Amino acid sequence: MKLVVVTAGLTQPSSTRLLADRLAEAVAQRAEVEVRVVELRDLAVDIANAFVTGFPNTRLREVAEAVTAADGLIAVTPIFSGSYSGLFKSFFDVLDNTALTGKPVLIAATGGTARHSLALEHALRPLFAYLRAVVVPTAVYAAAEDWGGGRDAFTDGLGERIGRAAQELADLLLHRAPRAEETVEEVVPFEQQLAALRRTE
Repeated sequence: MKLVVVTAGLTQPSSTRLLADRLAEAVAQRAEVEVRVVELRDLAVDIANAFVTGFPNTRLREVAEAVTAADGLIAVTPIFSGSYSGLFKSFFDVLDNTALTGKPVLIAATGGTARHSLALEHALRPLFAYLRAVVVPTAVYAAAEDWGGGRDAFTDGLGERIGRAAQELADLLLHRAPRAEETVEEVVPFEQQLAALRRTE
């Protein structure tokens, strides 16, 4: 199975990429997957050009095709101003709006403070619901303090959240129904339709 990881981290090294890698590794421990990581920072100019010209270049088109063909997706973004990054949203805007239909998706985000964790529910989850993806119940948010393993009596640690979300995605991947082959309806020429009507009169 093919698992594509889309990460919108801007810096290098990036906590967003680190979270993406940990999620991918956790899924790979639970299901046999071939992982491909897509760094959107490397495609920023390609994405902008696609908006201006109206079509993606070869490199961006190849990435879009890989996302469309994947069996599952992990999507990770930094949180800016209480929502996903513009680069993250722009990438999914240039995809065909049917690319993620029925596809299992794990959403995750990083930010400086835990106050932005609800961005996963009010921004990312609705975005992927609109794209008709199947989003796993557990969304993973990593604030700065999470990387130290901090937790309190009311929240799971980052490792537990990663494990739970990875298991949910793996379960969807392992039990996903095979893709239905598209059926092309035969087009009957208008003249033949008229002739058939005349014969019945």
